[in-house]
Amino acid sequence: MSAAGLGQDLAYRLIATDLDGTLLRSDGTVSARTRDALAAITAAGAAHIVVTGRAVPWTRSILDDLGYQGLAVCGQGGQVYHAGEHRLLTSVTLDRQLAALALAKIEAETGPLFLAASRDGLDGDVLVGPGYALQGTLPAVPLTEVSDLWTAPLNKIYIQHPTLSDDALAEAARQAAGGFVTVAMAGEGIVELLPLGLTKATGLSLAARRLSLTSADTIAFGDMPNDVPMFGWAAHGVAMANAHAELKAVADEVTTTNDEDGIAVVLERLLG
Repeated sequence: MSAAGLGQDLAYRLIATDLDGTLLRSDGTVSARTRDALAAITAAGAAHIVVTGRAVPWTRSILDDLGYQGLAVCGQGGQVYHAGEHRLLTSVTLDRQLAALALAKIEAETGPLFLAASRDGLDGDVLVGPGYALQGTLPAVPLTEVSDLWTAPLNKIYIQHPTLSDDALAEAARQAAGGFVTVAMAGEGIVELLPLGLTKATGLSLAARRLSLTSADTIAFGDMPNDVPMFGWAAHGVAMANAHAELKAVADEVTTTNDEDGIAVVLERLLG
C-alpha cells in the first residue's frame, strides 16, 4: 500500500528530516527517543525521508545503522537513494565546464580558495585538496592536482577561504557565480557549488512523488540555510533551536536542539 492510503488522521504524512545538526546529535548518533518517535509516526502511516547535503557514500552507513529502508534525498537534492535496496534511483551531476568557470569567477573576487569535491555514484570518492579542513572523520582521498577535479562526474564542489566567514564566502560566491551554479551553505565550513537550480526541495519533490505524496503532506526539519528551499516547499518547516538565523527566519516553528530531541518533541505532539 502506498503512503497515500495510510495515515489519513495525521496532520502530515511525510516527515522530511535533515541529518547533521537535526536528526543526528552532536556525537553523530540518533537518540532512542527520536528513533521511537519516528517508529511511532511511521507505524501510524507516515513516511520518513532523510534529506541531507551528504552524498550517498557519506550517508549510507548512517541509514544502515538506523535500519532505514526507505528513500533518502542525498547530495543537496541531487540524488534519490533507495536505502533498502542500496540503489541510486536518480542523480544530477555538476556541469564541470560551468563549475570551472564559476570557480575562476569566485577566485577573481576572493583570492585562492581551498577546495574539495564529491564524485558521483554509490561509491564516489570525496577529494580533499591542500588546506581544506574536512569536518569530522569522514573518508576522503587527497587531491594534489586541481586538474584531477575534472576527470570524473561530480555532485558538488566544496569551497573554503582562509579568512572569509562561511556566510561571507557564500554571499561572495553567489555574487560572482550565481548565474552558473547554485551556492549552498550547509554547515560550519561547508559552502558548496551545485548544479544550477538544484536544492533539497528538488530532490524531496521527486521522492515524494514516488510515494504519491505532495508538499501539502510534508513537515520538514532542518538547521542550516541549505534547508530554506525545503521549508519553502513543505507545508510546515521546523527549525532546530541550534539552527542558523537565516533558517529560523523562515521557519513556521522552532523546536529544541538536536541534542534535546527536537524532532521527537514535535512528532510526539503530532501523535497526541
